[in-house]
Amino acid sequence: MSAELEDESPKAVIPAFVQEAHEWLQQIHVALDELQQGPHPDRHVTLARTIKSGIANMGEAAAAIGLSEIERASCSALPFVAAVENPNGRISTNDFVGLCKQLGHIYSALTRAARVACEAEAVSGHAEKLPVTIASGELLSILHRFRDQQARLGNYPRNLLAAVIAQVEGMKKNGGERCNITSLKDFLARWSDGEEAFLESVQKQLPAVAAEINRLKSEAGGGGQPSEQMQPIVEQVAQLSSAAQQVNAAQMLAFCTGLHSFLTLVMQGRVVVAVDKYTAVESRLIDNVKALQNWVEAGRMERSAISGILPA
Repeated sequence: MSAELEDESPKAVIPAFVQEAHEWLQQIHVALDELQQGPHPDRHVTLARTIKSGIANMGEAAAAIGLSEIERASCSALPFVAAVENPNGRISTNDFVGLCKQLGHIYSALTRAARVACEAEAVSGHAEKLPVTIASGELLSILHRFRDQQARLGNYPRNLLAAVIAQVEGMKKNGGERCNITSLKDFLARWSDGEEAFLESVQKQLPAVAAEINRLKSEAGGGGQPSEQMQPIVEQVAQLSSAAQQVNAAQMLAFCTGLHSFLTLVMQGRVVVAVDKYTAVESRLIDNVKALQNWVEAGRMERSAISGILPA
């Protein structure tokens, strides 16, 4: 829970905690949906950590403000996360079902906490405006109609709507009869912000990478040996690769992973690279940055469209 909330009295922060916890749950459900698709082992570990961290954060925050039911439900869910976090382990469908049920228990506890907090505020005469909610089934109908419309028009190639539908379906299956529209819109905005931030990071860092490739190109065939001065650039590319994985930018992830391996081999002097090879790398660098810009823009447009069909 954020520092500003910790400075207030426990009862005063319950509505804010409930909203924040719903956002954690939405992120957890998105990660869980991808985890069940059998991703690459490294991605599997990242998704499991996201789920575990979200649940642990809810438990700790709930304990801090005296919401013991949510704290217990969160703690009880952690062993179910442990059952699915090893990509090399034997994970059954029942393991995922068990985790989904535990998330449903957390959701139910949050719903009760929100209702109690609302009733208490109403009695005191200081009730704040509650987040907009809608029946999960009604929201799914809205999303399905939009999906059918877009399938005919083909406007959104990234198909982010499928992840949102899967998230709402998961919440409904786990007992969530109403969906917090306010939190869902905030989640869509943060999702977009994350991709925008990654694009900005790429645009800031890749010029230095391009300059290093150009330097290597100019020295190719001159008898000079690459040195450890390349290490910062190699590490920079590794960081970009990790950041691409976090936002699921598959094309940029593949490029940065390959570029990291290539530069590592060059730095270690294990390959002799011709000038035209560096030229090809420069060309791919430019193409991938353009592709990333288009990818982020497509995501921004689709999330904006999804947010626009949600109730105000």
